[in-house]
Amino acid sequence: MAERLYRYEVDTDPAALEPGPMIVAFDGFFDAGMAQRLLVDHLLEVSEPTVVASFDVDALVDYRSRRPVITFDANRYTDYNDPALLLYHLTDRDEQSYYILAGPEPDYRWEAMVSSVTELMDEVGISLAVHAHGIPMAVPHTRPVGMTVHGSNERLIGEHKPVFGTVQVPASLAALLELRLGESDRDAVGFSLHVPHYLAQSTFHDAALTALNAIVDVTGLNLANDALAEAAREGRLQIEREVEENDEVREAVQALERQYDVHLRGLERPSLLAGEGQDLPSADQLGAEFEDFLRTRDDSSDSQ
Repeated sequence: MAERLYRYEVDTDPAALEPGPMIVAFDGFFDAGMAQRLLVDHLLEVSEPTVVASFDVDALVDYRSRRPVITFDANRYTDYNDPALLLYHLTDRDEQSYYILAGPEPDYRWEAMVSSVTELMDEVGISLAVHAHGIPMAVPHTRPVGMTVHGSNERLIGEHKPVFGTVQVPASLAALLELRLGESDRDAVGFSLHVPHYLAQSTFHDAALTALNAIVDVTGLNLANDALAEAAREGRLQIEREVEENDEVREAVQALERQYDVHLRGLERPSLLAGEGQDLPSADQLGAEFEDFLRTRDDSSDSQ
């Protein structure tokens, strides 16, 4: 038997835990618009989570590459924010159980981690692992949030059409877990939310809300979304105010809208990324314009 990298809390009886799906949320991999972080924070805030198991971060995390925070007060250290990789138990609005595995993405022992997570899933009765995160795309914020759906079984993907062909991308532990679960005939599904690239470093609640709705559809959970929907509405209003105040930014968004709409009408095209029309600016050009815009926002915020 492989080495177990987790332990149950002293007041947790694994046999007494109710089965349910698990949301996987490792920090460290790129998460455009903070879609994953916003989603997990929302679910932990609207429920009453309990920790049922924790992983051995000392064996998994490189502290020198991601130094934890320690508090220094006058002449002594008073508090240490030690990293934690935890499995939470939560219930939805219908009292259905589900789980969230959240914490820093391990730097070491990915295969051992996958084995331990799989063992934990079997012990608790977790039949489905779900992952959602944001990826930057040349799309406007004024259109519905798209997503790339991937999973270990076609029935989990449903009618979602692929956006990409065959590509090699940097690996993440969540991706490896999805792959390995599929190889062992277990269910795993992921949602990569298409976040406007000019909002990749901001908080984009619309992506988190889209992720929550996708998780509801695939799991059947009844998850509270009121606070997240309100935050998304306020976020859209703030973005619109900032866009209207800058002519160059507004023109860039309008160009993205035209490109998006043209490709949406071209249903025979396999990808929204395929270019059409020579007069549209490239993603790099749009990105540079928005970087200048965001830098101006940062400077004005500092001066207030």
